Amino acid sequence: MKSLIEKAFFLKKIPLFNELELELLLAIAEKLHEDDYDADEKIFTSGQVANRIYFILKGKVQLFDEKSIPIFELSNDQYFGDESLFNERARVYSAICKTDSIIFSLSRSHLLSIISECPSVAVGLLQVYSHQLPCRYHS
Repeated sequence: MKSLIEKAFFLKKIPLFNELELELLLAIAEKLHEDDYDADEKIFTSGQVANRIYFILKGKVQLFDEKSIPIFELSNDQYFGDESLFNERARVYSAICKTDSIIFSLSRSHLLSIISECPSVAVGLLQVYSHQLPCRYHS
C-alpha cells in the first residue's frame, strides 16, 4: 500500500494532473483506490458502466475492442477509462492485465467532490484534456 505522498507524486507524472499543486494532488491521492491484479485478470469488460478512471502504477494492460481484438497496450504511468469522467455510457472496450499489475482508480463521484471543493481542478483537467487527441485509443 502506497503512502499518501507517494500517491501524490505518482499523480504528478500523469498528464491530467501534472499541472496541479501538491495540496490538490494530496486531496486527489486521498481518494485513490489501490488494487493488485494478476496477469490475465480483467479490470473491466465492454458493456460495463464506466464510472472510474484507472492509473497504472506498475504493469501492463491490454485494451480490446468489443470483438476481443487488441487495440492498445498501456504500461507504467499511463491511464485509461478517462471517458468515465465525462459521461455515463457503457465501456466500449475491455481492459485486461498482461502482467501482474498495481493500479490506482478514482471514481467519478470522488472526482466530482474534489471539483466541487476546488473548481480549479476542473479547469486544469479541461485544459489538459482539450490538448489530447480526441480518441487516443477508443475505436
